[in-house]
Amino acid sequence: MDCKGQILVFGSFPNAIVHFDGDAFFASVEQAVDPALKGKPVVTGKERGIIACASYEAKALGIKRGISLWDAREICPQLVVLPSDYETYGIYSRRMFDIARRFTPIVEEYSIDEGFADIGGLRRVFHSSYQDIARQMQSAIQKELNLTVSIGLSLTKSLAKLASDFRKPAGFTAVAGMHLHLFLARIPLKDVWGFGSNTVQLLQKHGLQTALDFVLKPEDWAQRILGKPGHEIWKELRGQTVWPVSTEEKTSYASISKCKTFSAPSADRDFIYARLVRNIESAFIKVRRHKLRAREITVALRKDDYHQEGLKAALNRATASTQEVLPLAQDLFDRLFNPEWIYRSTMVVLGRLEEDREEQTDLFEDRLRIDKLNRASAIIDDVNGQFGKHKLHVGTALFLGKTLPANSRDALPWRKTELLQGETGRRRLGLPLLKITV
Repeated sequence: MDCKGQILVFGSFPNAIVHFDGDAFFASVEQAVDPALKGKPVVTGKERGIIACASYEAKALGIKRGISLWDAREICPQLVVLPSDYETYGIYSRRMFDIARRFTPIVEEYSIDEGFADIGGLRRVFHSSYQDIARQMQSAIQKELNLTVSIGLSLTKSLAKLASDFRKPAGFTAVAGMHLHLFLARIPLKDVWGFGSNTVQLLQKHGLQTALDFVLKPEDWAQRILGKPGHEIWKELRGQTVWPVSTEEKTSYASISKCKTFSAPSADRDFIYARLVRNIESAFIKVRRHKLRAREITVALRKDDYHQEGLKAALNRATASTQEVLPLAQDLFDRLFNPEWIYRSTMVVLGRLEEDREEQTDLFEDRLRIDKLNRASAIIDDVNGQFGKHKLHVGTALFLGKTLPANSRDALPWRKTELLQGETGRRRLGLPLLKITV
């Protein structure tokens, strides 16, 4: 900041970071797979009973993520409701990132439908401006996948993400260094990446309303009011790189959670507990895959009216063993479960994760039992790695086979019913099928 309180950035693009974001990604993939759905209001989430993703045609009618299918159909009786096909979404996601990597090897997969790409220094390679390179990337994704993406181009990841959100769908916004003050003046605090509602309220109490108001504050002020996270955002918004584009797969987690919505709400105690145990098994599979251990577990049950109750407990030692945690998990479940209520989902969160290093033994622990449980976990992972996830599982999961009343949520994605020769329900080729009548 200079003596006049202005943002000083020398050069239009001292760095060039692209943020690409799939527009209504899940619904757009469904429209790409089945061109007959183009232009129609489409939503996914039939298996959950609530909207997981809504196409822009549906959004224009006021239908958005999180509302119930009942309310959505009240708004639009002609609404096309589809079960989520995460396998196909994953295929399209991988293809989208592969296209981005044709332009630069420095690509970060931020989520299934959005990522960052560092195109700095590539103008000579493509004989084009940074704006043209970003537009070529956007055009390639849209032409090859029949999906629209919104593109933001700027100096840092924070600025690029703000830029991609600025115009949607199929938008393109490039913010050069010399134009930062004009752009940030149009960004309300609530839209800044990393600012939650409490942070926004705090800054508003200091008379700030826009991102520009925030970055024109002195650096020591941002550090004092918001601490390290706020100080890093302050620097990113001023065009100073704090968070470089990372090509490494995410391996560090603050917590790992697993949640499963039933195809039909249930009051069956055995079935609901079996669902919880399956979530716990899945969570610990991921914990072991990343060589971590958990010191805390949270169990939650969500009722049919969407209200949720949960309990958290600390473990007396860090562990990666499902069997070691199950007695505590059952105690938490017993305290939560009410036979008079109907439930729609269970959730488990493993927290206070740490690296699975050589541990120091405790004088009073049952070391023989701990070693046996660790060996059992290794055998389970080995068997499931060869024959499929959950082929070897806790006996409680047998209650998952209970026959429940059939309902509309049991519908399978189209790709799971239209199998190619040699495919099975769990093993399919990583190829999307287009639903086209010739």
